[in-house]
Amino acid sequence: MIEYLTDTSLTLSLTAPLKQTVHVVGEFNAWQVMDEYEMQKQPDGETFVITINNLKPGREYAYQFLIDRKTAIADPYTEKILDPQFDKLIPANTYPNLRSYAFDNPFRGTVSVLQTNPEKFDWQVESFLPPAKEELVIYELLIRDFVESRKYRDVANYIPYFKQLGINAIELLPVQEFTGNDSWGYNPTFYFASDKAYGTKNDLKYLIDKCHENGIAVILDVVFNHADKHFSYYKAYEKPGKADEENPFFNEQATHPFSVFFDFNHESRYTQAFFDEVCHFWLTEYKVDGFRFDLTKGFTQVLSYPDVQRWSGYDASRIKLLKRFYDKIRTYHKNCYLILEHLAANDEETELADYGFLLWGHLNHQFRNLLKGKKDSVYWLNHQNRGWKYPHLVGYIESHDEERLVFDGLRKLKDLPTVLARAKAAAVLFFIYPGPKLFWQFGEFGYDIPIDFNGRTGVKPIRWEYLKNPDRQALMEVYRQMIHFRKNIVAWKDGEFIEDSDSLVKQISINHPEMKIRLLVNFSLKDASVKSNLEAGIWYDFFGETTREIVVGKQKILLKAGEYYLFTTKKINKF
Repeated sequence: MIEYLTDTSLTLSLTAPLKQTVHVVGEFNAWQVMDEYEMQKQPDGETFVITINNLKPGREYAYQFLIDRKTAIADPYTEKILDPQFDKLIPANTYPNLRSYAFDNPFRGTVSVLQTNPEKFDWQVESFLPPAKEELVIYELLIRDFVESRKYRDVANYIPYFKQLGINAIELLPVQEFTGNDSWGYNPTFYFASDKAYGTKNDLKYLIDKCHENGIAVILDVVFNHADKHFSYYKAYEKPGKADEENPFFNEQATHPFSVFFDFNHESRYTQAFFDEVCHFWLTEYKVDGFRFDLTKGFTQVLSYPDVQRWSGYDASRIKLLKRFYDKIRTYHKNCYLILEHLAANDEETELADYGFLLWGHLNHQFRNLLKGKKDSVYWLNHQNRGWKYPHLVGYIESHDEERLVFDGLRKLKDLPTVLARAKAAAVLFFIYPGPKLFWQFGEFGYDIPIDFNGRTGVKPIRWEYLKNPDRQALMEVYRQMIHFRKNIVAWKDGEFIEDSDSLVKQISINHPEMKIRLLVNFSLKDASVKSNLEAGIWYDFFGETTREIVVGKQKILLKAGEYYLFTTKKINKF
């Protein structure tokens, strides 16, 4: 950890339990192991500290920690690394004036960087009030596959698009430093450093600041279940192929069946302290508005491998760990979003949701079935049906991890216009449900490149040209209208929600003193005549812009295959 004292001096500290000595080696001492650069072990027996003076203000210095005179690691708290293998592949226009790894470092490997008096970022929005969590509409994106340039700054060019669409938050797939330059980011190595493959740290701050200027929150996807082998605290305690059994941070073997890379021990006070500091750093230094925590079902020391069902069951120790985490963050940030990708037993998720967490709600398979004309229920999209007190379910049809709805539909139905029309019906049903929502980039206009194209995590083509297709434009317009409908219609926000979703014809009723709302959707591959949920009176067709007078309530209505109606008792103009 770095504490800058003056423009020419700083203090470095490293927590390294079970280690005897730590030396600092770097450009300021010609990478020599010197007595005057040995860090002083503190009375706790595990913290090592040194103050370094006579540094040049504004200059970057590369350095490492040499542990017990044999293991060289980069500072796990560094905000920037230099990598001899991957930095040379970063384009100069992505990261201007990036230092080359040209110094004579006998220890090699990744090095950390310190810099006194660095350039400050000029925030235009010092304090941002994010949208209420119950009203979130989150656009999940991977910078690599969203803009051709793969730059933080260039994502900001699409803020007008986000505003037109109506979303109020973006969720970035992991941007903390990961191995290589071409990744989803779920192989983290340095948790305090933004990955240079997308630009400088001030470029990322620029994106966040511009989003805040336009009322859009920024959520980071973070990976605390595991780390890649290049993570310094793994390297410091590594033995061939796995973590040392005495590692203060990692399990020697993962406790659960879905672990990748190397599994953190979240009951370790060292792991807890580290990730507490990581969250505090990003909330303060980068002003992010919250986190989506990847694979939180893995935050457990209960041995379940290889039993997936046991792993997914109620785990009181896991709940205790997550509540501790929640309470710690709330001591310094009252409003940030804390979203779990948990997907565990509902009794466990209920307890976490009622405590204040938001939780991902996976409905991909159900909506894929409906689009293909196969009976399925979206009952689980409603938090009340799960027995939750609050609408803390972040429902989604697609995420980065799911097969694309339109691609899957095309495998069965073959005809693109038909599939896109049915995707509109799915979108209307999805957005009418209460609570926060999330969708994956380009889902709004029917992205149909399969998830395993070029390998599951491989580069996917960017298809903005799809918006030249009128059918895709029509799908995006349904997304846009439904998002704005949610934001602007009081009856939707505060009304009584009633669903009838047992068959292929879904009917939703929302009752409010100001207005009644009725949705009818036919997911059958055939026309259907159904007893409707329309009472006697005048009903306005939101999408069709027509009126319908119902003389006798609950009368039958003909719905063509894939057809939907959104009726209201008051005329609503398109947004």
